[in-house]
Parts: sequence; C-alpha cells; structure tokens
Amino acid sequence: MNRKFLFILMLLINFPHFCQYNGKDFSLGAYGFYTTSASIFLNPNASDIVLRNSSFDIEDIFNPGVDIRFRVSEPLILGLSVEYMNITETVPNLNVFLGGSIVTIDVEDGFKLIPIEFTAYYLLPFSTVGFKFLMGGGLGYYNGEFIRKIGDADLTSVQEENAIGIHVSVSMDYLPINNVAVRFQMKFRDPQFTVTSQYNQTEVEYQGHIIILPEESFDTKINVDGITFMLGAAFQF
Repeated sequence: MNRKFLFILMLLINFPHFCQYNGKDFSLGAYGFYTTSASIFLNPNASDIVLRNSSFDIEDIFNPGVDIRFRVSEPLILGLSVEYMNITETVPNLNVFLGGSIVTIDVEDGFKLIPIEFTAYYLLPFSTVGFKFLMGGGLGYYNGEFIRKIGDADLTSVQEENAIGIHVSVSMDYLPINNVAVRFQMKFRDPQFTVTSQYNQTEVEYQGHIIILPEESFDTKINVDGITFMLGAAFQF
C-alpha cells in the first residue's frame, strides 16, 4: 500500500511537467480547413415563410487558414486565427424571361468569407509531453459577400452585414519532434450574415439569347452552419 501511495505521489508531483506546453510560449500554425456545409437563402425578406426559409446548400468546403497562440499560464492558451473561404457551385437558381416564357437557368452561386476568431484554450490535465489535448471557445468576426456569375456579369456588394458569433472547439497536438506539432481540431460555429448585392450590368448573353437582369439591389443571407475540421502543423517557439 505504501509503495502505491508513493507512486501516485510521484506522479502528482511531476504532473505539471507533463502538462506544460513543453516550455514554449508561442506557436505559429498553417492549416487546411474542411467545413461540411453552408446554406444560402436567396429570398430572406420574402413575406411567404416557405420562400423565406428556402435555401440551397453548398457542401464539402475546403479553405486555408493560419493562427498564432500564446501560453498565458500553465493551462491557459490564447489564440488568434484567420481563414479565407471562397466557393461557388453551378445551380439552377435564377428565373428569367426567355423565349416568351419564364425559365430557370443555371448560374454560378456561392460566397466569400473571412473568419477572424479569438479563442481561449484550456490544456486538459491528461495531456502528455507528446500529446496535448485542448478545449476552447471564443468570439469570431465574420466578413463575407455573396457571389453570383452569369455569363460575363457578376455582382457588386452594395452593403455587407458583418457578423459576430461564438464558437467552441476541441483539438489535439501531436509533437513528433521538438518545437513542431501536428495539430487536429474540430470546431462548432454558426456565422450568419446578410449581404445586399447588385448586378454590374443589366444585359447578358445566355445560350445565344439576351437576358435582362434586374437593376435593383437584392438581399441574400448566408449561414455557415456545418462542422469545421482542421488539420495542419504548428511551429512552437
């Protein structure tokens, strides 16, 4: 019994050495991000609730990002990350007057988004020298715009509604060599913003026909509501 007690006591005495961030205060990382899905609402101001809540989804979103982290104390780490998302898909989303009737044509729709997120991480006590497990949460600032391309016409942003939201994450660092970590993270967030856009021209050629585009501006709501996964490497110094 005394031997077991001494063994547990020695583990507790040396516990901080296994949990510390290997003596480094900063890390700088570059990552690839994968977000499962995002929703785009083309008629967010419609009086009809069905039309207002109708959306089309964009799935499998890949984008790059970087972050910097600073160890404030033994268990607390603060981080600042920046990403760049830019994705479009060809979908039948536009109704136009063509050949004497109203038809739905394919356009290239999507969005651009720059998430800037501040996160506080807590180093979990069962971390070891080679594996660091963290839980985190914080605030994000999201700046984005709606993208639509049809022929040689596209959109200009008239007004952007920047969003602020919260996020939570879990992550793991694997340190195969000193000062370098392979980092995996799973993040839950729900940024949502509305953009007012306008076509940059009123006429466009489509399959040999001239299509008249509306001159007035219109609103689009974008909601990046999928789970985000991150994989990359970080250098600690």
